[in-house]
Amino acid sequence: MDESRALRSAQASSGDQGPSPRTGLSRALTALQQVESTWAHRAPCETPGSRQDSTPLFPAAPIQHADHIQGATADPDQRKDGQDVPSRTKTARDPLSRRIVSLVFEDLPMARWLRWAEGRQDAPPEDLPVVLATEGPHGPVVHATNRAGALQGIIPGARVVDIRALCPQIRVEPADPEGDRATLRRLSFWARRWCPWTAPDGEDGLVLDTTGSAHLWGGEAAMLREIEGRFSLLGLSTRLAMAPTHGAAWALARYGPVRTVATPDTLAQATAPLPTRALRLDAETVLLLQRLGLKTVGDLCAVPRASLARRFATTALPQNPLARLDQLQGRLPEPVSAETEPPSFAVQARLAEPVQDPAPHLPDLCTDLCAALEQAGFGARRLTIAVYRTDGEVSRITAATARPTRDPAHLMRLWGDRLERIDPGFGFDLITLEANEAEDLARVQTRLDGRADESAARAKLIDRLVARLGHAAVQIPAPRPRHMPDRAEHWLPAMSGLAPDTGTLPAPARPVTLFDSPEEIRVLYAVPEGPPAQFVWRRQTQRITRFAGPERIAPEWWTDCPGTRLRDYYRIEAQSGHRLWIYRDGVLGDDRGETPRWFVHGCFA
Repeated sequence: MDESRALRSAQASSGDQGPSPRTGLSRALTALQQVESTWAHRAPCETPGSRQDSTPLFPAAPIQHADHIQGATADPDQRKDGQDVPSRTKTARDPLSRRIVSLVFEDLPMARWLRWAEGRQDAPPEDLPVVLATEGPHGPVVHATNRAGALQGIIPGARVVDIRALCPQIRVEPADPEGDRATLRRLSFWARRWCPWTAPDGEDGLVLDTTGSAHLWGGEAAMLREIEGRFSLLGLSTRLAMAPTHGAAWALARYGPVRTVATPDTLAQATAPLPTRALRLDAETVLLLQRLGLKTVGDLCAVPRASLARRFATTALPQNPLARLDQLQGRLPEPVSAETEPPSFAVQARLAEPVQDPAPHLPDLCTDLCAALEQAGFGARRLTIAVYRTDGEVSRITAATARPTRDPAHLMRLWGDRLERIDPGFGFDLITLEANEAEDLARVQTRLDGRADESAARAKLIDRLVARLGHAAVQIPAPRPRHMPDRAEHWLPAMSGLAPDTGTLPAPARPVTLFDSPEEIRVLYAVPEGPPAQFVWRRQTQRITRFAGPERIAPEWWTDCPGTRLRDYYRIEAQSGHRLWIYRDGVLGDDRGETPRWFVHGCFA
């Protein structure tokens, strides 16, 4: 109705003008724009059949409000009953509105080792310096030290040889970086009691996105005290800080006052006195900035951005102070990438009255647990049975598997006579079976002939042996990328899961049986630059009928002592039928010894 009325008005207006059609056309366009504006600003309930997202009929610019001039996006519902309704602007989220907590552990590796030593009744005295060492490019280096070692001036990164010269009574133990990383990952999941977004932050810290969570703990300062107190109950010493950005929280936790809380208004003032290494820069960049006289974050902020951009435009993030400064101040986003918590699987049996033996209830528990694992596509790697006694005590037994499994019958065999170690007391009325560690286990077809998978049978055998004999008693061979044959293989615990991928290692012709110590043979007749024609081995004279080789293996100069001789290996077949792997230790004229000696290193099938 409104459109037809406007069109008739436009036609009448154009007809009155007569000789000037341009004026009539402009009036018609103005009338159509008024109709379009009426459609755009009318409430949806007033036009049931109209389009709410209609596009303009003509490319003429609509009336510009103040909100459009300022660059804000106005709400479609701008007018109602002839009145202008204030627009609802869409503003981007303030980058400094987040609340990030950074937490650094001061002695996580040493705290783990001390707890392990206390469990073995081997904890050292408090006044004895103890260091944890890792392999460095020039020998073992200090990875962590206890309080007594720190008081002696021992710092991480120092060589153990130099430390022994300064402190002869020091105790050196091997470090476990992989275990430290696994513990840090578990602590990140444990810290989700304070907020849903947590993740490991480097090798010694955690980062928590506590936006909107502080009021649940009585405020930000109270929340930091709560976090520090909970970790202290675990025996871990921490330093932590809260800031609007991850970079600022990281810097304040490590180089700022204790439990610093920085707001968007106080961020610049709190971070200005911090050293430049608080920007998470590498040592070379920090040294370069110090030579330029830029020793603090405030000094770096005073430098024009154009100068820093010209100097560090193409450098990577750890060497780019401008990018790190933008992360600290919120100009460059740095979200917290939280890991997905692994699924947990547990079943329980509540009993009507206390019992003394959990064995009759285990088959049903194993069946229910395997059904849950199969539904989720997982397999159990570590399981724990817990019985809750009527007097409040809890007894637990743990078992592990060499590979993921969800076979109820196999899980039942893991316990064996270990259930007899449970002290039932006056009985227990609750039994739980939990899969502490679970891994993906997809359904795959292993063999076309329908036979059983040999690797699965071997894994089940390993599980049963470990359950009966213990983890340290069952070992498996694992290859290593070494040149010398007697060093190309070592033994690992069957449950360690650290065996390297054999598909990436070379597969030269090697005997089935390799002697732990090569056996020397007495050569009766030698062929120049070839194997001996006749030799005595184990009091028997052997005559060579065929041979292949030589395969020359040079000594490993980075491991062997100076003067170690090379080896020439031969695959021979004796007249008696033996197929042996022999080698000559050295060659004539190598100036590393007298006449070369011969050894048998292994036997072929």
